[in-house]
Amino acid sequence: MRQSFMALIAAFAATAAATAPVQAGDISGAGATFPYPVYAKWADTYKKQTGVGLNYQSIGSGGGIKQITARTVTFGASDKPLTTEQLAKGGDLIQWPMVMGGIVPVVNIDGIESNQLVLDGDTLAKIFLGEIKSWDDPAIKKLNPDAKLPNAGIAVVHRSDGSGTTFNFTNYLSKVSADWKSKVGSDASVEWPVGLGAKGNEGVANNVQQTKNSIGYVETAYAKQNKMVQTKMINKAGKAVVADGASVQAAAANADWEKAPGFYLIITDQPGDASWPISASTFILMPTKVKDVAAAKEALKFFQWAYANGDDAASALDYVPMPDSVVKLVESKWKEIKGPDGNPAM
Repeated sequence: MRQSFMALIAAFAATAAATAPVQAGDISGAGATFPYPVYAKWADTYKKQTGVGLNYQSIGSGGGIKQITARTVTFGASDKPLTTEQLAKGGDLIQWPMVMGGIVPVVNIDGIESNQLVLDGDTLAKIFLGEIKSWDDPAIKKLNPDAKLPNAGIAVVHRSDGSGTTFNFTNYLSKVSADWKSKVGSDASVEWPVGLGAKGNEGVANNVQQTKNSIGYVETAYAKQNKMVQTKMINKAGKAVVADGASVQAAAANADWEKAPGFYLIITDQPGDASWPISASTFILMPTKVKDVAAAKEALKFFQWAYANGDDAASALDYVPMPDSVVKLVESKWKEIKGPDGNPAM
């Protein structure tokens, strides 16, 4: 029987705690909370098979970029891809996509069940701009004529930390709302017009669950495993779609990784009737020049194992594994990671 999400998170967090001794050969990483559930599941299985653990700090993409730039971890993780210029500024970093997933609005409204409420991009932007203040606003009622929406103020919950989830969420809002683009824009951290900030996907999920009439945004695995009330979204094709592995896969089908410089690619607001509009990739960051070759090799062995053996675990959590063609591209880039002697780490 698969471990419950909360039990798995508790076990994984315990192994990653700063007070816990790091075993020789364990892999150190830090960053995005978006892929944390699947990294936790992979790490649990990998340690049982190899004895090698993963000490991963789920601190947000901004923290992951800072830590790998400072070389305090073997790898960083970010849902905000870095441009080739940013990779160079980080000290000759290399990045690659590890897995894809969806970001979904989640709500806590009495009488509203998962995937019953429908939103579109413009309405979602106006909620997070603070322009739509009540759940019975005409714009929401027009999209949901049969829903029993309360005459209650909307409590907005957003990320407080530097977050790739926020980058992709605000990237989507900037694509569908000219007002959002001009007033707030897209980045890992933005000046939120309204709302309560919470740290990590975990923090947003907890706050939404504890706050009546609230709305937030989390990665689909957090919504699924915490049994949160998700909304449908109207996508670029004008279709109401559910956030799941199939709709993220539909969005990812348009991704041309081979032509993406440094694997810089954003997959929000993709065409297609079945595409989930707030889809995203999550990335691994490592330096091309490493001092600890053994640590780099262990990390790359873990990622190679995950590509080869982790698809079922990823799919079970509604992530979308990278296509084999992309995996081949990624693994060919690993030869750029070299030790002090100039030889590839793997």
